[in-house]
Amino acid sequence: MTAREINFDGLIGPSHNYAGLSLGNLASARNAGAISHPRAAALQGIEKMRSNLRLGLAQGLFLPQWRPDGAWLAALGTDVGNAEAHIRAAAMSASSMWAANAATVSPAPDTADRRTHLTVANLVTMAHRSHEWPQTLAQLRLAFSDRTAFAVHGPIPAPFGDEGAANHMRLCDHHGEAGVEVFVYGQSGGPFPARQHVEASKAVARLHRLDPDRTLFVMQSEEAIAAGAFHNDVVAVANERVLFTHEQAFADKERFYADLRTRLPSVEIVEVPASAISLSDAIRSYIFNAQLVTLPDGIMALVLPTEARDMPGIWSWLEKMVAGNGPIRKLVPVDVRQSMANGGGPACLRLRVVADPAHIDPRFLVDEAKLDGIADIVRNYWPEAIAPDDLADTRLIARIEQSWLTLVDHLQLSGDLIP
Repeated sequence: MTAREINFDGLIGPSHNYAGLSLGNLASARNAGAISHPRAAALQGIEKMRSNLRLGLAQGLFLPQWRPDGAWLAALGTDVGNAEAHIRAAAMSASSMWAANAATVSPAPDTADRRTHLTVANLVTMAHRSHEWPQTLAQLRLAFSDRTAFAVHGPIPAPFGDEGAANHMRLCDHHGEAGVEVFVYGQSGGPFPARQHVEASKAVARLHRLDPDRTLFVMQSEEAIAAGAFHNDVVAVANERVLFTHEQAFADKERFYADLRTRLPSVEIVEVPASAISLSDAIRSYIFNAQLVTLPDGIMALVLPTEARDMPGIWSWLEKMVAGNGPIRKLVPVDVRQSMANGGGPACLRLRVVADPAHIDPRFLVDEAKLDGIADIVRNYWPEAIAPDDLADTRLIARIEQSWLTLVDHLQLSGDLIP
């Protein structure tokens, strides 16, 4: 087989809840305290993966993490029964579902040693995510254990915040060819923190042994962060030669566009003007937090949340875009409302890896039959609903733990992923 793009989606875990832990994520804050529906959330995510398979795309899977994270609580001198409410909620967070924050990925054509490099994200700027990386790293080292094809790196050390592929884009003529890697960082976001630090981005580029002449470091605009674009993938997405972006995504867009065109003359920049779609509406609809993908027939499609279709002005603009002569020709709405309510759209849920599937542990690759089996476990074991006060309920905790153990055993990973 040859290298192709594979989307690895994070399966939404049985502890999925709305604790409102993510400062700067407006949807998370807006829904703090609401009742979540882990079973429906996971089934929505599975249906998105199934939809991608039917589009002819390759699909992988990352597992939820063991929750509550007892090791993290122990390091804080407490346990789930005695922890303060906000610490308990952080220990129960299912936010690893957003696999775009799992790691930064540089495919083999871009690296000096011609291996695909992955650096696990440290996520240090948010307490509820800062303890994800050890379990994420364990999965990455299993899925990509072929050292002739992959190099998997540990996290960039604190205090330099690294949020993974959500602040990284790659543009190229074709996935299997050398590309231009774009690292987007923040400096200031008004009332909200800038989560991706330029020092972390530069460190990842060095670890991945990228060509400096084909690597760009671009600052996210302060307006975008302040408006709720806590990651760049909320206001921009790239695929092969196409950059789909909001007019206000970058601090110095003209310089960025010029540098990009110099390095990739074939690039097509599809910029959405603020006069057509405001920054606030773009963030509310998550039209950029979409999977921009190349289908087997060569057509580019935008897999985007149904919330975009529910906003008539935005949907009308998108329909005119795909009806024109531009590179994006198809819209594929998907229902991921449970994830959206916590601030993560279709792009948040997946990590893109360009590689030969033959080099990947098959337990992390899925087809429709495997998704059927996972969906059965979700229906039988995932909690139907969780209110914030439920997080201290020992019966709920026992159910969450049993759900995870059942899934891991079903996927024949119980001997490798020990909680």
